[in-house]
Parts: sequence; C-alpha cells; structure tokens
Amino acid sequence: MRRLAIIPARSGSKGLKDKNIKELNGKPLIAYTIQAALESRMFDKIFVSTDSEKYARIAVEWGACADFLRSKENSSDTAGSWDVAREVVERLEEQGENYDEIMLLQATSPLRTAYDICTAIELMQKKSANSVVSLTPCKHSPLWCNTLPEDGCMDSFENEEYKNLPRQLLPCYYQYNGAIYLLTMEELYKKEQFRERCYAYIMPEERSVDIDTELDFVMAEYLLNREKVE
Repeated sequence: MRRLAIIPARSGSKGLKDKNIKELNGKPLIAYTIQAALESRMFDKIFVSTDSEKYARIAVEWGACADFLRSKENSSDTAGSWDVAREVVERLEEQGENYDEIMLLQATSPLRTAYDICTAIELMQKKSANSVVSLTPCKHSPLWCNTLPEDGCMDSFENEEYKNLPRQLLPCYYQYNGAIYLLTMEELYKKEQFRERCYAYIMPEERSVDIDTELDFVMAEYLLNREKVE
C-alpha cells in the first residue's frame, strides 16, 4: 500500500495575504501540516502543490517535496482541490511513481495532529472504505437557525418542535472541518467523490480551526500556546 499526502498551498490568498506561509508562533502555517504528516509516518511521499517558487522552497525546508509547480490552469482561486490532486498524481505517474491512496491535507488546519492522520487511516482500513473525511460537531445547532425575510420579521423564525429544548437534548449535527480528506485512487477519478462507502472521522472543536481570517489566526495561536502550558 503506497500512500501520498498532498498539501495544496496556492499563493495570493485574497482573504488573508499569503496565509499559507504566514507565521504562526514562529513557524510558517504550512509547517504545521508538513510536520504532522511526517510524524505520522504514514506516507511514502508528502507533496506540496503550489504555484510559488517561494512557497516551494519553504515546503522543502520543512521536509516536504515540491518537485514541480502546479499549472497555471490550476493556480486560480476557482481551481478545484481534486483537479489539483489529479494533476499531482498524473505528474508523479509520469515520473514512475504510483500510489494506492491519497490524503489531502489543507495547510489551513494547523491543529490537526499525527494522531488524527493515523486514526483516519485506521478507520479507512477497518471499514474497507473508499474514503474518510474529517468532521467536527457544529458549534450552534442549525435547528436553532433560520433564514429571515427582507423586512426582518421573526414571526416564523423559531422551529416549534425544538425551540424549548435545552442544547444538550438537541440532535448532534456535524460539519466539515477541512482537515482530512482520505481516498483511494479509484475514488479520486470518479465524477463525484465521497458518495459511496465514505466514513466520518470526528475531530474535536479545539483541533478543527480552519484558518481563513486574522481572527482564526489569533484563535489558533491561543490554542497552541494553551497546549504548551498544559
């Protein structure tokens, strides 16, 4: 079983400039994901897909591979993650490298650990799954949420069935946290991924920070420092 980790790291983020290499507690953001992948010892190759020579140098400094830059076609902010992953797989195949499974690890999930990676892979094997995706419990139940009309009237805002229930008695809902996407090579080339024999790996909220804004950075920094103190 040969397994490939792909870490997408496009430059030129619109929301937060150069967020993938922005320093978090003295290390570029991408370093946390590379280190977790290395510590897991689950991969035959850890590849950073980037459109930037600078990003590629940083990736290599922290122990990943970045043998080639991604194509212009897959460097726009509308490029799909799976198009990026397929491009990496196909370029590596041209070099004689073949893999059975891939794990997409977003650089914006710095609190994901080697334990999370290993446990997701164990789940994949245990379930004989086609794919495994990381989720985290929703912070606020969607059963207490609703849309609003243009005039802001709340007459029909509340769900009568659930409005008086305490939070602990509400059904638990989950959301994607963006930390782990594991799939077989066959699944990668399907028209739609994660539709059949896909299982959830549940991660706690404190390891599910997905960095997109400056506030997310502050939260991640706080959690990392709290971990050191504990």
